[in-house]
Amino acid sequence: MEPAASGIQPTRSSLKKAPRKHSLEAYLRREERSRERHEYYDGYITPVAMAKGPHNEIAANTIAAIKNAVKQADKTFRVFSSNQKIYIPALNVGLYPDAVVVSEGPEYWDDGELLLTNPLLIVEVLSKSTRHFDRGDKFRDYKQLSSFMEYVMIEQTHCHVDTYFREEPDLWRTGVLNDLTAQLTLRSIGCSIELADVYEYIVFTH
Repeated sequence: MEPAASGIQPTRSSLKKAPRKHSLEAYLRREERSRERHEYYDGYITPVAMAKGPHNEIAANTIAAIKNAVKQADKTFRVFSSNQKIYIPALNVGLYPDAVVVSEGPEYWDDGELLLTNPLLIVEVLSKSTRHFDRGDKFRDYKQLSSFMEYVMIEQTHCHVDTYFREEPDLWRTGVLNDLTAQLTLRSIGCSIELADVYEYIVFTH
């Protein structure tokens, strides 16, 4: 066999195909049939890591607490779970939050009401596999949405909550809570919830 013109034999890694790009419509069709969830990054599809029990319980507790606070305050905010995709048109990115609140009513990018575009408050429960992404690239992506006013990140192994509230387009006021007796004030919706309710039945590992 004649050697390659460059003198370098092709390797298995050099012959590996580049990741396939998908249209947004193809992604949505694929996601409807999938047993697992995937996020969408301008053509590229990435699986969402499986969440453990404590993660899911904290997310459910938080949603329940927010819904109860909104109801008691007679507010017109709508609360969605982790199955609701958020779409960022400027980046052509679709992400799954752990909880999301919208003002008045949801606005969708698509007729199928799958891609929410007007989140007001977003909650993420942190884990080892997602912590860096949730604090970094994911937060930066969410910031592209003008409706997005507040970000809450909740640790699951110990009592710790970070909050970010948007006072101006590029100015975020930060807050930290690490006391189970404290109240988490959600400025974007004018309500507060108890951290004891967020962490109900959770056993801390450190």
